[in-house]
Amino acid sequence: MRDQLYSVIDVETTGKGILGNRITEICIVVLKDSTIIDKFTTLVNPEQHIPPFITGLTGIDDDMVRNAPKFHEVANRILEMTTGAIFVAHNVNFDYNVVREEFKNLGHTFTRKKLCTVRLSRKLIPGLFSYSLGRLCTSLNIPLEGRHRAEGDTDATVILFQRILTLDPEHLTINTFLNARSKEATLPPHLNVETIDSLPEETGIYLFKDQKGNVIYAGKAKNIKQRVISHFYDKKNKEYALGQSTYTIDYELTGNELIALLLEAEKIQKYYPKFNSAQKKPVVPFRILKYTNRKGIIQLAIDRSKSIDHSLEIFYRRSDAIEQLEKLCFDYQLCPKYCNLLNTTERCSHYRIKNCKGICCEEESVALYNMRVQKALTSLTKEKETYFIKEKGRTMNEHSFIMIQDGVYKGFGYIDHSEQLSTLEDFDSFLTSQKHTYHTTKIIKSYLRKHGENNIVYF
Repeated sequence: MRDQLYSVIDVETTGKGILGNRITEICIVVLKDSTIIDKFTTLVNPEQHIPPFITGLTGIDDDMVRNAPKFHEVANRILEMTTGAIFVAHNVNFDYNVVREEFKNLGHTFTRKKLCTVRLSRKLIPGLFSYSLGRLCTSLNIPLEGRHRAEGDTDATVILFQRILTLDPEHLTINTFLNARSKEATLPPHLNVETIDSLPEETGIYLFKDQKGNVIYAGKAKNIKQRVISHFYDKKNKEYALGQSTYTIDYELTGNELIALLLEAEKIQKYYPKFNSAQKKPVVPFRILKYTNRKGIIQLAIDRSKSIDHSLEIFYRRSDAIEQLEKLCFDYQLCPKYCNLLNTTERCSHYRIKNCKGICCEEESVALYNMRVQKALTSLTKEKETYFIKEKGRTMNEHSFIMIQDGVYKGFGYIDHSEQLSTLEDFDSFLTSQKHTYHTTKIIKSYLRKHGENNIVYF
Protein backbone atom coordinates (compact mmCIF):
# COMPACT_ATOMS: atom_id res chain seq x y z
CA MET A 1 0.00 0.00 0.00
CA ARG A 2 2.75 2.48 -0.96
CA ASP A 3 1.64 6.06 -1.67
CA GLN A 4 -1.69 5.32 0.00
CA LEU A 5 -3.73 8.42 0.82
CA TYR A 6 -5.50 8.75 4.16
CA SER A 7 -7.91 11.54 5.11
CA VAL A 8 -7.92 11.87 8.89
CA ILE A 9 -11.10 13.68 9.85
CA ASP A 10 -12.91 14.99 12.90
CA VAL A 11 -16.23 16.82 12.97
CA GLU A 12 -18.02 18.74 15.69
CA THR A 13 -21.80 18.72 15.43
CA THR A 14 -25.07 20.02 16.86
CA GLY A 15 -25.79 16.78 18.72
CA LYS A 16 -24.79 13.24 19.51
CA GLY A 17 -26.83 11.33 16.97
CA ILE A 18 -26.53 10.97 13.21
CA LEU A 19 -29.89 11.72 11.64
CA GLY A 20 -30.64 15.45 11.75
CA ASN A 21 -27.20 16.16 13.15
CA ARG A 22 -25.38 19.04 11.43
CA ILE A 23 -21.68 19.84 11.25
CA THR A 24 -20.43 22.93 13.13
CA GLU A 25 -16.71 22.38 12.52
CA ILE A 26 -14.57 20.08 10.38
CA CYS A 27 -10.86 19.39 10.12
CA ILE A 28 -9.21 17.17 7.50
CA VAL A 29 -5.53 16.18 7.39
CA VAL A 30 -4.37 14.25 4.33
CA LEU A 31 -1.51 11.77 4.69
CA LYS A 32 0.43 10.05 1.95
CA ASP A 33 1.50 6.91 3.77
CA SER A 34 2.47 8.53 7.10
CA THR A 35 3.48 11.98 5.78
CA ILE A 36 1.15 14.99 6.08
CA ILE A 37 0.60 16.61 2.68
CA ASP A 38 -2.48 18.80 3.23
CA LYS A 39 -4.73 20.22 5.93
CA PHE A 40 -8.07 22.00 6.00
CA THR A 41 -10.12 23.24 8.95
CA THR A 42 -13.15 25.48 9.19
CA LEU A 43 -16.20 26.30 11.23
CA VAL A 44 -19.45 25.45 9.46
CA ASN A 45 -22.81 27.18 9.77
CA PRO A 46 -25.20 24.30 10.62
CA GLU A 47 -28.28 26.38 9.77
CA GLN A 48 -29.83 25.36 13.08
CA HIS A 49 -29.51 26.16 16.77
CA ILE A 50 -26.56 24.72 18.69
CA PRO A 51 -27.83 23.31 22.02
CA PRO A 52 -26.27 24.70 25.22
CA PHE A 53 -24.83 21.32 26.25
CA ILE A 54 -22.93 21.15 22.95
CA THR A 55 -21.61 24.67 23.46
CA GLY A 56 -20.52 23.62 26.93
CA LEU A 57 -18.62 20.68 25.43
CA THR A 58 -17.03 22.30 22.37
CA GLY A 59 -17.17 26.03 23.09
CA ILE A 60 -18.86 26.53 19.71
CA ASP A 61 -22.02 28.67 19.87
CA ASP A 62 -24.45 30.26 17.42
CA ASP A 63 -22.47 33.52 17.27
CA MET A 64 -19.26 31.74 16.26
CA VAL A 65 -20.83 30.01 13.25
CA ARG A 66 -23.21 32.78 12.13
CA ASN A 67 -20.85 34.04 9.40
CA ALA A 68 -19.11 30.70 8.79
CA PRO A 69 -19.53 28.95 5.40
CA LYS A 70 -22.45 26.58 5.06
CA PHE A 71 -21.73 22.95 4.26
CA HIS A 72 -22.54 23.27 0.57
CA GLU A 73 -19.89 25.99 0.36
CA VAL A 74 -17.12 23.66 1.62
CA ALA A 75 -18.44 20.43 0.09
CA ASN A 76 -16.14 20.57 -2.97
CA ARG A 77 -13.10 21.07 -0.73
CA ILE A 78 -14.10 18.02 1.33
CA LEU A 79 -14.59 15.94 -1.82
CA GLU A 80 -11.20 17.07 -3.14
CA MET A 81 -9.41 16.07 0.06
CA THR A 82 -11.10 12.67 0.43
CA THR A 83 -11.20 11.45 -3.18
CA GLY A 84 -8.96 8.40 -3.56
CA ALA A 85 -8.22 8.40 0.17
CA ILE A 86 -9.26 6.16 3.04
CA PHE A 87 -11.50 7.98 5.53
CA VAL A 88 -9.86 7.71 8.99
CA ALA A 89 -11.38 8.87 12.27
CA HIS A 90 -11.52 8.03 15.94
CA ASN A 91 -14.88 6.21 16.13
CA VAL A 92 -15.15 6.46 12.35
CA ASN A 93 -18.79 5.45 11.98
CA PHE A 94 -19.92 8.67 13.65
CA ASP A 95 -17.84 11.12 11.59
CA TYR A 96 -18.31 9.17 8.36
CA ASN A 97 -22.09 8.89 8.68
CA VAL A 98 -22.50 12.56 9.64
CA VAL A 99 -20.47 13.65 6.60
CA ARG A 100 -22.39 11.22 4.39
CA GLU A 101 -25.71 12.60 5.66
CA GLU A 102 -24.57 16.15 4.85
CA PHE A 103 -23.82 15.11 1.28
CA LYS A 104 -27.09 13.21 1.09
CA ASN A 105 -28.90 16.43 1.99
CA LEU A 106 -27.23 18.00 -1.05
CA GLY A 107 -28.37 15.14 -3.27
CA HIS A 108 -24.92 13.55 -3.53
CA THR A 109 -23.69 10.06 -2.62
CA PHE A 110 -20.56 10.00 -0.45
CA THR A 111 -18.80 6.64 -0.32
CA ARG A 112 -15.29 6.03 0.95
CA LYS A 113 -13.33 3.15 2.47
CA LYS A 114 -12.91 3.80 6.16
CA LEU A 115 -10.73 2.92 9.15
CA CYS A 116 -11.44 3.40 12.84
CA THR A 117 -8.52 4.32 15.11
CA VAL A 118 -10.49 3.08 18.14
CA ARG A 119 -10.78 -0.41 16.70
CA LEU A 120 -7.24 -0.39 15.31
CA SER A 121 -5.90 0.69 18.71
CA ARG A 122 -7.81 -2.05 20.51
CA LYS A 123 -6.29 -4.58 18.12
CA LEU A 124 -2.69 -3.30 17.97
CA ILE A 125 -2.40 -1.75 21.47
CA PRO A 126 -4.37 -4.20 23.63
CA GLY A 127 -4.87 -4.09 27.37
CA LEU A 128 -5.65 -0.41 27.93
CA PHE A 129 -8.48 0.53 30.30
CA SER A 130 -10.05 2.97 27.86
CA TYR A 131 -9.72 3.73 24.16
CA SER A 132 -11.29 7.16 24.19
CA LEU A 133 -9.11 9.70 22.42
CA GLY A 134 -8.29 11.55 25.63
CA ARG A 135 -7.30 8.39 27.54
CA LEU A 136 -5.28 7.04 24.59
CA CYS A 137 -3.37 10.31 24.29
CA THR A 138 -2.56 10.20 28.01
CA SER A 139 -1.45 6.55 27.85
CA LEU A 140 0.68 7.05 24.73
CA ASN A 141 2.01 10.54 25.55
CA ILE A 142 0.34 12.10 22.52
CA PRO A 143 -0.22 15.87 22.83
CA LEU A 144 -3.88 16.83 22.74
CA GLU A 145 -4.66 20.53 22.61
CA GLY A 146 -8.12 21.92 22.01
CA ARG A 147 -10.07 18.81 23.10
CA HIS A 148 -13.53 18.57 21.51
CA ARG A 149 -12.53 20.98 18.77
CA ALA A 150 -12.09 19.54 15.29
CA GLU A 151 -8.49 20.64 14.71
CA GLY A 152 -7.20 19.57 18.14
CA ASP A 153 -8.84 16.15 17.93
CA THR A 154 -7.71 15.64 14.33
CA ASP A 155 -4.08 16.53 15.10
CA ALA A 156 -4.05 13.99 17.95
CA THR A 157 -5.72 11.35 15.77
CA VAL A 158 -3.09 11.90 13.08
CA ILE A 159 -0.27 11.15 15.56
CA LEU A 160 -2.18 8.12 16.86
CA PHE A 161 -2.70 6.83 13.32
CA GLN A 162 0.97 7.34 12.48
CA ARG A 163 1.82 5.18 15.52
CA ILE A 164 -0.64 2.55 14.31
CA LEU A 165 1.05 2.49 10.89
CA THR A 166 4.40 1.74 12.54
CA LEU A 167 2.82 -1.12 14.52
CA ASP A 168 1.36 -2.64 11.34
CA PRO A 169 4.17 -2.15 8.77
CA GLU A 170 2.85 -4.84 6.41
CA HIS A 171 -0.71 -3.47 6.79
CA LEU A 172 -2.01 -6.93 7.67
CA THR A 173 -4.43 -5.60 10.30
CA ILE A 174 -5.39 -2.57 8.21
CA ASN A 175 -6.13 -4.75 5.18
CA THR A 176 -8.31 -6.98 7.35
CA PHE A 177 -10.27 -3.97 8.55
CA LEU A 178 -10.64 -2.70 4.97
CA ASN A 179 -11.96 -6.04 3.75
CA ALA A 180 -15.50 -5.44 2.52
CA ARG A 181 -16.62 -8.70 4.15
CA SER A 182 -15.08 -7.83 7.50
CA LYS A 183 -17.37 -6.80 10.36
CA GLU A 184 -14.67 -4.50 11.73
CA ALA A 185 -15.86 -1.46 9.77
CA THR A 186 -19.48 -1.75 10.91
CA LEU A 187 -19.16 -2.80 14.54
CA PRO A 188 -19.30 -0.26 17.37
CA PRO A 189 -15.86 0.75 18.64
CA HIS A 190 -15.85 -1.24 21.89
CA LEU A 191 -16.96 -4.62 20.51
CA ASN A 192 -14.61 -7.05 18.82
CA VAL A 193 -15.39 -9.49 16.03
CA GLU A 194 -14.86 -12.47 18.33
CA THR A 195 -17.72 -11.31 20.57
CA ILE A 196 -20.10 -11.21 17.61
CA ASP A 197 -18.85 -14.46 16.09
CA SER A 198 -19.44 -16.26 19.39
CA LEU A 199 -23.14 -15.35 19.46
CA PRO A 200 -25.49 -18.26 18.70
CA GLU A 201 -27.92 -18.32 15.80
CA GLU A 202 -30.66 -19.65 18.07
CA THR A 203 -33.69 -18.38 19.98
CA GLY A 204 -33.18 -16.54 23.25
CA ILE A 205 -32.52 -13.18 24.87
CA TYR A 206 -29.47 -10.92 24.73
CA LEU A 207 -28.23 -8.18 27.06
CA PHE A 208 -26.10 -5.20 26.00
CA LYS A 209 -23.87 -4.00 28.85
CA ASP A 210 -21.89 -0.80 29.34
CA GLN A 211 -18.31 -0.41 30.56
CA LYS A 212 -19.37 -0.95 34.19
CA GLY A 213 -21.35 -4.09 33.37
CA ASN A 214 -24.75 -2.44 33.70
CA VAL A 215 -27.49 -3.78 31.44
CA ILE A 216 -28.42 -0.97 29.04
CA TYR A 217 -30.63 -2.96 26.63
CA ALA A 218 -32.50 -6.27 26.78
CA GLY A 219 -33.87 -7.92 23.67
CA LYS A 220 -35.19 -11.23 22.39
CA ALA A 221 -34.67 -12.90 19.04
CA LYS A 222 -35.29 -16.08 17.08
CA ASN A 223 -31.72 -15.67 15.83
CA ILE A 224 -29.61 -13.87 18.45
CA LYS A 225 -26.55 -13.17 16.27
CA GLN A 226 -28.59 -11.84 13.35
CA ARG A 227 -30.68 -9.57 15.59
CA VAL A 228 -27.67 -8.19 17.47
CA ILE A 229 -25.87 -7.33 14.23
CA SER A 230 -28.99 -5.61 12.89
CA HIS A 231 -28.73 -3.04 15.72
CA PHE A 232 -25.38 -1.88 14.32
CA TYR A 233 -26.65 -1.40 10.77
CA ASP A 234 -29.54 0.76 11.96
CA LYS A 235 -28.56 4.44 11.63
CA LYS A 236 -31.24 5.81 13.94
CA ASN A 237 -29.78 8.05 16.63
CA LYS A 238 -30.94 5.76 19.43
CA GLU A 239 -29.40 2.66 17.85
CA TYR A 240 -26.16 4.53 17.22
CA ALA A 241 -26.01 5.68 20.85
CA LEU A 242 -26.70 2.11 22.00
CA GLY A 243 -23.77 0.83 19.96
CA GLN A 244 -21.45 3.51 21.32
CA SER A 245 -22.33 2.56 24.90
CA THR A 246 -22.02 -1.23 24.49
CA TYR A 247 -18.89 -2.99 25.73
CA THR A 248 -20.07 -6.57 26.22
CA ILE A 249 -23.01 -8.73 25.17
CA ASP A 250 -24.47 -11.61 27.20
CA TYR A 251 -27.12 -14.00 26.04
CA GLU A 252 -29.35 -16.81 27.31
CA LEU A 253 -30.88 -19.51 25.12
CA THR A 254 -34.55 -20.27 25.67
CA GLY A 255 -35.39 -22.82 22.98
CA ASN A 256 -38.63 -21.07 21.99
CA GLU A 257 -40.02 -17.61 21.42
CA LEU A 258 -42.59 -17.68 24.26
CA ILE A 259 -39.99 -18.06 27.02
CA ALA A 260 -37.77 -15.53 25.22
CA LEU A 261 -40.60 -12.98 25.37
CA LEU A 262 -41.32 -13.72 29.03
CA LEU A 263 -37.63 -13.59 30.00
CA GLU A 264 -37.12 -10.35 28.07
CA ALA A 265 -40.03 -8.81 30.00
CA GLU A 266 -38.50 -10.01 33.29
CA LYS A 267 -35.08 -8.53 32.45
CA ILE A 268 -36.58 -5.19 31.50
CA GLN A 269 -38.48 -5.02 34.78
CA LYS A 270 -35.40 -6.12 36.73
CA TYR A 271 -32.74 -3.89 35.15
CA TYR A 272 -34.84 -1.04 33.74
CA PRO A 273 -32.32 -0.70 30.86
CA LYS A 274 -31.52 2.78 29.59
CA PHE A 275 -32.21 2.02 25.91
CA ASN A 276 -35.42 -0.01 26.31
CA SER A 277 -38.56 2.05 25.95
CA ALA A 278 -41.30 -0.61 25.87
CA GLN A 279 -42.45 -2.50 28.99
CA LYS A 280 -40.69 -0.19 31.45
CA LYS A 281 -43.74 1.57 32.83
CA PRO A 282 -45.38 -0.49 35.59
CA VAL A 283 -49.10 -1.07 35.05
CA VAL A 284 -51.35 -1.22 38.13
CA PRO A 285 -54.11 -3.75 37.42
CA PHE A 286 -57.84 -3.41 37.87
CA ARG A 287 -59.65 -5.96 40.02
CA ILE A 288 -63.17 -7.06 40.78
CA LEU A 289 -63.84 -6.91 44.51
CA LYS A 290 -66.83 -7.52 46.78
CA TYR A 291 -68.18 -5.84 49.89
CA THR A 292 -71.42 -5.89 51.88
CA ASN A 293 -73.44 -2.69 52.16
CA ARG A 294 -75.61 -1.51 55.08
CA LYS A 295 -78.61 -3.43 53.76
CA GLY A 296 -76.62 -6.68 53.81
CA ILE A 297 -76.46 -6.84 50.00
CA ILE A 298 -73.20 -8.11 48.50
CA GLN A 299 -72.01 -5.52 46.04
CA LEU A 300 -69.35 -5.90 43.33
CA ALA A 301 -67.07 -3.14 42.12
CA ILE A 302 -63.95 -2.39 40.08
CA ASP A 303 -60.92 -1.03 41.87
CA ARG A 304 -57.26 -0.49 41.07
CA SER A 305 -54.63 -2.07 43.29
CA LYS A 306 -51.00 -3.21 43.14
CA SER A 307 -51.97 -6.24 45.21
CA ILE A 308 -53.41 -9.02 43.07
CA ASP A 309 -53.13 -12.01 45.39
CA HIS A 310 -56.60 -11.80 46.95
CA SER A 311 -58.57 -10.18 44.15
CA LEU A 312 -61.49 -12.08 42.66
CA GLU A 313 -60.21 -11.32 39.18
CA ILE A 314 -57.53 -9.01 37.75
CA PHE A 315 -57.48 -7.06 34.49
CA TYR A 316 -55.00 -4.71 32.91
CA ARG A 317 -57.61 -2.65 31.06
CA ARG A 318 -60.65 -1.10 32.72
CA SER A 319 -62.78 -1.98 29.70
CA ASP A 320 -61.99 -5.70 30.21
CA ALA A 321 -63.02 -5.49 33.87
CA ILE A 322 -66.30 -3.77 32.95
CA GLU A 323 -66.97 -6.38 30.26
CA GLN A 324 -66.48 -9.21 32.77
CA LEU A 325 -68.70 -7.50 35.35
CA GLU A 326 -71.44 -6.98 32.78
CA LYS A 327 -71.23 -10.66 31.83
CA LEU A 328 -71.64 -11.70 35.48
CA CYS A 329 -74.65 -9.38 35.77
CA PHE A 330 -76.30 -10.87 32.72
CA ASP A 331 -75.46 -14.53 33.39
CA TYR A 332 -76.52 -14.49 37.07
CA GLN A 333 -79.30 -11.89 36.87
CA LEU A 334 -77.49 -9.47 39.15
CA CYS A 335 -78.38 -5.83 39.58
CA PRO A 336 -76.23 -3.36 37.53
CA LYS A 337 -76.75 -0.80 40.32
CA TYR A 338 -75.23 -3.10 42.95
CA CYS A 339 -72.43 -4.04 40.56
CA ASN A 340 -71.52 -0.36 40.32
CA LEU A 341 -72.32 -0.26 36.62
CA LEU A 342 -74.86 2.49 37.30
CA ASN A 343 -74.68 5.60 39.48
CA THR A 344 -78.25 6.02 40.66
CA THR A 345 -80.36 6.03 43.82
CA GLU A 346 -83.38 4.75 41.92
CA ARG A 347 -84.02 1.26 40.57
CA CYS A 348 -81.55 0.04 37.92
CA SER A 349 -82.00 1.03 34.27
CA HIS A 350 -78.99 -0.34 32.42
CA TYR A 351 -79.07 0.21 28.64
CA ARG A 352 -78.30 -3.46 27.93
CA ILE A 353 -78.78 -5.58 31.05
CA LYS A 354 -82.53 -5.86 31.70
CA ASN A 355 -82.87 -9.09 33.73
CA CYS A 356 -82.44 -7.77 37.28
CA LYS A 357 -84.98 -9.48 39.57
CA GLY A 358 -85.71 -6.35 41.58
CA ILE A 359 -83.29 -6.29 44.49
CA CYS A 360 -82.85 -2.56 43.82
CA CYS A 361 -86.54 -1.89 44.49
CA GLU A 362 -87.04 -4.48 47.24
CA GLU A 363 -88.92 -6.91 44.95
CA GLU A 364 -86.42 -9.70 45.76
CA SER A 365 -85.07 -10.88 49.10
CA VAL A 366 -81.49 -10.10 50.06
CA ALA A 367 -80.80 -13.78 50.80
CA LEU A 368 -81.84 -14.98 47.33
CA TYR A 369 -79.88 -12.20 45.64
CA ASN A 370 -76.74 -12.88 47.67
CA MET A 371 -76.93 -16.58 46.75
CA ARG A 372 -76.69 -15.65 43.05
CA VAL A 373 -73.82 -13.25 43.78
CA GLN A 374 -71.94 -16.09 45.51
CA LYS A 375 -72.53 -18.34 42.49
CA ALA A 376 -71.15 -15.60 40.25
CA LEU A 377 -68.05 -15.27 42.44
CA THR A 378 -67.59 -19.05 42.43
CA SER A 379 -67.60 -18.98 38.63
CA LEU A 380 -64.72 -16.49 38.68
CA THR A 381 -62.70 -18.80 40.91
CA LYS A 382 -63.34 -21.72 38.57
CA GLU A 383 -62.04 -19.68 35.65
CA LYS A 384 -58.65 -19.39 37.40
CA GLU A 385 -57.32 -22.59 35.93
CA THR A 386 -54.01 -24.31 36.58
CA TYR A 387 -52.13 -25.59 33.55
CA PHE A 388 -48.78 -25.51 31.81
CA ILE A 389 -47.83 -24.74 28.26
CA LYS A 390 -45.50 -27.32 26.75
CA GLU A 391 -42.94 -25.92 24.31
CA LYS A 392 -39.62 -26.79 22.67
CA GLY A 393 -36.53 -26.98 24.85
CA ARG A 394 -33.00 -25.71 24.28
CA THR A 395 -31.81 -29.11 23.06
CA MET A 396 -33.33 -32.12 21.33
CA ASN A 397 -33.35 -34.01 24.66
CA GLU A 398 -35.62 -31.69 26.62
CA HIS A 399 -38.85 -29.76 26.47
CA SER A 400 -39.88 -26.63 28.29
CA PHE A 401 -42.94 -25.68 30.29
CA ILE A 402 -44.56 -22.39 31.26
CA MET A 403 -46.57 -22.73 34.48
CA ILE A 404 -49.86 -20.94 35.19
CA GLN A 405 -51.37 -21.69 38.61
CA ASP A 406 -54.85 -20.44 39.52
CA GLY A 407 -54.63 -18.07 36.57
CA VAL A 408 -51.30 -16.57 37.69
CA TYR A 409 -48.03 -16.97 35.76
CA LYS A 410 -45.49 -18.69 38.03
CA GLY A 411 -42.47 -19.13 35.77
CA PHE A 412 -40.89 -21.59 33.36
CA GLY A 413 -38.55 -24.57 33.35
CA TYR A 414 -36.88 -27.28 31.32
CA ILE A 415 -37.34 -31.04 31.70
CA ASP A 416 -35.39 -33.89 30.17
CA HIS A 417 -37.52 -36.25 28.08
CA SER A 418 -36.58 -39.10 30.42
CA GLU A 419 -38.24 -37.44 33.45
CA GLN A 420 -41.66 -38.75 34.48
CA LEU A 421 -43.74 -35.99 36.09
CA SER A 422 -47.43 -36.24 36.90
CA THR A 423 -48.34 -33.84 39.72
CA LEU A 424 -47.98 -30.09 40.16
CA GLU A 425 -45.44 -30.64 42.93
CA ASP A 426 -43.24 -32.69 40.58
CA PHE A 427 -42.62 -29.57 38.50
CA ASP A 428 -41.51 -27.36 41.41
CA SER A 429 -37.88 -28.47 41.40
CA PHE A 430 -37.58 -27.60 37.70
CA LEU A 431 -39.39 -24.26 37.93
CA THR A 432 -37.59 -20.94 37.55
CA SER A 433 -39.93 -18.61 39.44
CA GLN A 434 -40.99 -15.41 37.71
CA LYS A 435 -43.22 -12.45 38.55
CA HIS A 436 -46.77 -12.19 37.25
CA THR A 437 -47.16 -8.78 35.56
CA TYR A 438 -49.24 -6.96 33.02
CA HIS A 439 -46.62 -7.74 30.38
CA THR A 440 -46.44 -11.48 31.10
CA THR A 441 -50.24 -11.64 31.08
CA LYS A 442 -50.33 -9.92 27.70
CA ILE A 443 -47.64 -12.23 26.28
CA ILE A 444 -49.38 -15.43 27.44
CA LYS A 445 -52.82 -14.28 26.27
CA SER A 446 -51.37 -13.43 22.86
CA TYR A 447 -49.77 -16.87 22.67
CA LEU A 448 -53.05 -18.62 23.57
CA ARG A 449 -54.98 -16.61 20.98
CA LYS A 450 -52.49 -17.67 18.34
CA HIS A 451 -51.98 -21.33 19.30
CA GLY A 452 -55.21 -22.22 21.11
CA GLU A 453 -54.99 -25.23 23.44
CA ASN A 454 -52.65 -27.28 21.25
CA ASN A 455 -49.77 -27.15 23.75
CA ILE A 456 -51.74 -26.89 27.02
CA VAL A 457 -51.74 -29.56 29.71
CA TYR A 458 -54.30 -29.07 32.52
CA PHE A 459 -53.97 -30.25 36.12
